[in-house]
Amino acid sequence: MKKWIALCMAMLLALSMVGCGSDDGTTQAAGGEEAAQAVKVVDIDLTSEEYAFGVDKTQPELLEQVNAFIAKIQEDGTLDEIFNKYFGGGEPTPVVSAPLDESKDQLVVATNASFEPFEYMDGDNYLGIDMEIAALLAEELGQELVIQNMEFDAVCLSVGQQKCDIAMAGLTVNEEREEYVTFSDTYYQASQHLITTGDDTTFDSCTDAASVEAILAGLSSSDKIGVQRGTTGQYYVEGDEEWGFAGLPAECVPYSNGSLAVQDLINGNLTYVIIDAAPAACITEALNEMQ
Repeated sequence: MKKWIALCMAMLLALSMVGCGSDDGTTQAAGGEEAAQAVKVVDIDLTSEEYAFGVDKTQPELLEQVNAFIAKIQEDGTLDEIFNKYFGGGEPTPVVSAPLDESKDQLVVATNASFEPFEYMDGDNYLGIDMEIAALLAEELGQELVIQNMEFDAVCLSVGQQKCDIAMAGLTVNEEREEYVTFSDTYYQASQHLITTGDDTTFDSCTDAASVEAILAGLSSSDKIGVQRGTTGQYYVEGDEEWGFAGLPAECVPYSNGSLAVQDLINGNLTYVIIDAAPAACITEALNEMQ
C-alpha cells in the first residue's frame, strides 16, 4: 500500500510539471472530448496575504542583503521571469542542494518542498519559485546553497533556533511567525481559495468572499475541511484572533501537504479543501489529469 501511495504521488508531481492553468469545470479527455473534472477551484479570494522570506533575527546584515536582492530582481524583471515559468507555462530550472558543511560558507534555507509551485521535488532536484530565488540569492551572496526540507510548521522554528539562515516556503507574514524570524520585504501577493468536487454547484452564484463565507458559515461540525498543516488555511478554518479569522463551524482536518487533502476530497472523506490559490490551481489540474 505504501508503494502504491508513493507511486501515485510521484505521478501527481510528474503531471503537475506541465504547469498550472485556470479551472473551468472541464478537462480534455482522449480524442479531444471534454470530461467532467473531479475537483475544481472556486476562483474567489477568501483572504489577502503577503509572502515574504523569514530571516534569522541574529543576522541583520542578511536581512539587508535579502531586501536589496528582492528589489533588484523585481526591478530587472528576473522575478517576473521566474513567475512566468510557473504561471505561464515556462520551463522550470532545477535547483540542487549542496550537503551541509559548517566548514564552508553556505546559505542554509529551510523549506517544505510540497507546496507547488513555490517549492516541490523532482527526484533529488528542487523546483519552484522560492527555490529558484534561493539559488539566485546564494549566487548573489557568493555562498553555496543548502536546502533543508522539513515539515511546514518547523520552517520558521528552525530559523529561530539558528539551524537555518532563512525560511523560504511560501510564508505569509504574520505576528506569530515574527516571534521566530524577521520578515523580508514582500515578493508575492497571495490568497486562500476553496476547492470543491467537480459536480458541486453550491458556490456557482457567489461573486465575492462574503457570499462564499456566508455559505461556509452554514456548515456543521459533521462537515470536514482539509488544509495543509500550519498554513493560513488552517487558521482560517479553526479561527485565530491574531490573524483576524473568526473560524468556521466545520471540523478542520490538517494534512502534511495540499495534494493529500485534495485527494481525500476526491475520495469522499472531506466536504471542502482550503489552501493557497497557486497550489490549489496546480494540485487540482494535476489530479484531474489523473482521473
